[in-house]
Amino acid sequence: MRAESELLTTRLQLRRFETKDARDLFEVLAGKDVLKYFPPMPSPSLALAKKMIERIGEQWEADGYGLWAVESRDTAGLLGRCGFQYLPETKEVEIDYILGPEHWGRGFASEAASAVLQHGLDDLGFTRVIGIVHPENLSSKGVLKKIGMTFDVQAEYFGMLMDRYLVER
Repeated sequence: MRAESELLTTRLQLRRFETKDARDLFEVLAGKDVLKYFPPMPSPSLALAKKMIERIGEQWEADGYGLWAVESRDTAGLLGRCGFQYLPETKEVEIDYILGPEHWGRGFASEAASAVLQHGLDDLGFTRVIGIVHPENLSSKGVLKKIGMTFDVQAEYFGMLMDRYLVER
């Protein structure tokens, strides 16, 4: 298993989060409708973003993978996050992505998720990766399909009925 600290795509740089990213991550999370299909959670705050970055760093240390900060290779600023999360309740690895609304509809989520998925299958040796999405989140379903995942089943995750997509090596 080979963990990377950075992934590059045609338009994007995915890198490890740093403490200084907290304000930008907070702004992404606070964007209109960004968390619309997520389980109920506290309103985004700078403290929440800092804690999230801390947990992401802990996952990298424990598992050798995690979520990357997603940036444009052409302009400064955080677009969002993309990477893997381990779900201890189901012992599955989930691909995760969140982008600020000003970056939706431009193919960034698919580009980042495709690179992350390829890295997981080729470099990390994952044999199975899932994507979970709220049934009404058509855009996110489109991303999962575009990167080669197929619908598997509806199941409960995080206390909500979700659509599970998967890809197996």
